[in-house]
This record gives sequence, structure tokens and C-alpha cells, in this order.
Amino acid sequence: MRINKLTQTSTKDILTTLLKRSTNDYDEYQNTVNEIVKNVRQNGDDAMLSYTKQFDNVQIAKDELLVTKDEIEKAYELIDTKLLEVIKKAIVNIRAYHEKQLKNSWFDCPKDGIILGQKITALETVGVYVPGGKAVYPSSVLMNVVPAKVAGVENIIMVTPPGKDKTISPSTLVAANEAGADKIYKVGGAQAIAAMAFGTSTIPKCDKIVGPGNIFVALAKKAVFGHVSIDSIAGPSEVLVLADESANPRFVAADLLSQAEHDELACSILVTCDEEFAQKVSVEVDEFTEKLSRKEIINKSLENYGNILIASDKQQAIDIVNEIAPEHLEIVTKNPFEDMTKIKNAGAIFLGEYSSEPLGDYFAGPNHVLPTNGTAKFFSALGVDDFIKRSSIISYSKDALYDVYKDVAQFAECEQLTAHANSVKVRFEN
Repeated sequence: MRINKLTQTSTKDILTTLLKRSTNDYDEYQNTVNEIVKNVRQNGDDAMLSYTKQFDNVQIAKDELLVTKDEIEKAYELIDTKLLEVIKKAIVNIRAYHEKQLKNSWFDCPKDGIILGQKITALETVGVYVPGGKAVYPSSVLMNVVPAKVAGVENIIMVTPPGKDKTISPSTLVAANEAGADKIYKVGGAQAIAAMAFGTSTIPKCDKIVGPGNIFVALAKKAVFGHVSIDSIAGPSEVLVLADESANPRFVAADLLSQAEHDELACSILVTCDEEFAQKVSVEVDEFTEKLSRKEIINKSLENYGNILIASDKQQAIDIVNEIAPEHLEIVTKNPFEDMTKIKNAGAIFLGEYSSEPLGDYFAGPNHVLPTNGTAKFFSALGVDDFIKRSSIISYSKDALYDVYKDVAQFAECEQLTAHANSVKVRFEN
């Protein structure tokens, strides 16, 4: 891996390079996606099925879109029983973690005659996109469906691209059933996002769409935002490891490569103040890569977005972490909990050398749907809050309003909104 000393120039270059992975830099696909979305909105299932044949090379009929109970039962027969046990264990952890995020409606009476409050309501229908086809991501199913279920969403609609034999991976189907998805449809791509955003005769209109996908899925979510809510526009995966000389270089190298194998746009960065340690990690990375199955993807990823950065001191190291705002941050230092208190921007933070990032991907409980590409500066991990609405409650008695109506009227008249002022004054005109 490249080893660079942190300077103003090298920091600027790294940040510029990372931003090139943003979905905002793929405008050449936007017109195509917009046309797909428009066509599905106007022509519903017919357009959706036509695109499925064109892009996925799958000829599927309208009455074959919905996954049947028989298909789910068959998936249970085909899935590895040990994997099923792991899925069930993961669901317990994910559910327990997200239950701690639940919020209750509340009411307060600050003065006689005044009631203020907040009413929490779960979204009614949520669409979950799960990548499919060649890829199999049961973990993505769990991370999107379980928090929606915990939040109280009544209808969870899942879509995922079918294979050429019109089937869905058994592990994906079993994960969806165990997590609590209500209906599963065999459709993917931008056409699936459009179908959930506007509804078709087969697929219900959703209030919100969540879940990762390729660039066409990401751009489709961007295109339908406003007609429905979305979680975020997910970018390529990334990990940043903040480590000192106390860390095990072999462990650190393994963790960097766990992200590099995702795809050629994945980003793996080590930040340390110890140059000798950096060299050891680089050697371990090379040795591991030769043995790993996705060697070509890893090499491309490291060539494009792999970096080992040497900071002059701990403060400079912390500063670059906060500037990059990584999706996954591992802190492998002598005092990881102390160093964690100085981190302002990160999607998920893993503390200590035995808190490897894949724990968060699959099993520990916190959500693995995380802000990428620097958006951890203002976005958070997917959670229960993403599946609820908050309604403000306001109730004033006549006496309570009398005490303040002149203040309200003055504020309204200051903004030259005389009808607003009249709305409170009229109640006391006699």
C-alpha cells in the first residue's frame, strides 16, 4: 500500500480522490434512469417487466413477481442449517440493539391550560431494496427489515432481482421471512425503485425506500426523492483504521482488506504516527492479498483508494479522521475509548483489536447501513428513527391563549401577515 506523510497537500489530494467516488459524479447515467422512472410511473408493471427482461435477461410474468409461500418453504429446505442458526442469532442481536432506539410519544403541561407534546407514528408502508442476481446479501435484508419491524411499520415490501431461473437465493428468502418482510417481489434495478415510489397494479406504493444497490438504483432513489422518502444515497464502502504501535499489524492488514474486497471503488485507509508500524502493515497486506480469492478486486481497490498515512502526532491523526468522516472507523490504540471521545465524524466506531469491522456487517447488532463518502459529517446509521414520523401536539385553553395572544399578533404583524394576527385577535374581539 502507498505510504504518505500527512501534509496539507496530501490531505487535500486524498479528500479530492475520495469525493470522486460520489454518486453525484455519475450524471451520464441520470438521463437513462430518469427515463426508466418516468416509463414505470406511466406504464406500471408492463414497463417494469420490460426492463427486467432488458437489463436482467429474465422473462418473468406479472403473476410470478410475488414470492409464494411454497417458494419460501423450499428455501428453508435448501438453506444450510448452520447458516439459518446464525441468521436467527444475528436477528436477536439486531432487534435488541434497535429496540433501545425506540421513542415514546410524550406530553407536557408547562402552565395551566397548555398541553404540548409529540406523537410518534410508524410509517405505514416501507420498501426495502436488496441487491440480488449474482450477489447474495442476507445481511442487508436483516439490517433494513428488522429496524422497520421494531419501529412498528405495518407493511414491509421487499424487492430483489431474480436469477435467470426466476428464483431468489434461499438465504435471502429465509432472512426476509425470519426478519419479518410482509411481501417479497422478484424485481430489481431502477425499475424496482420506481415501482415502489409510484406503485403499480402489483407492487404497492411505499412511503419510504431503503436499502443499497448499484449506481442505477442509487440514482433512481435520488430521482424519486420527494415523491417518497429515502434513507440515503449509498456510495462505495470504506474503512479507516486509527492505530498506534501497540496494534497487531497482521490484524490491521486483515481489516483493511476486508473492505478492499467489496469492489474496485472501496476505500481502505490506515492512519498512524508510527512509520515502522506502517511498513509492517504494508508487508502483511501484500502477503494476505496473494492468498485471498478476490485478489484482482483488492489490488484495484488499493491501487485507487488504499492509503497508509503517517501523522506527525495524535492530534493530526484525529483531525484527518474527522475530515475524512469514514463509514467504518476502527480505533486500535492503547486507549481506544479515550481516543473515541475525540471523534466527531464516523458512521460506526469499532474499539480495540478484537472488534473487527465484519462484526458490524453481520452480527453484533448495530446497523451496517452507514453514511459513506464523508456524509458521516451530517448523516447517521440507519435506525428506528428512519421508520417513524413525529407530530407536534399543541393545545391552549381560552385563558392560556388570552395571556399571549397579543404577543402572537405582534409577531405576525411584524411579518406583515395580518391574517395570522387576525386568527388570534378575533377570538377576543368582544
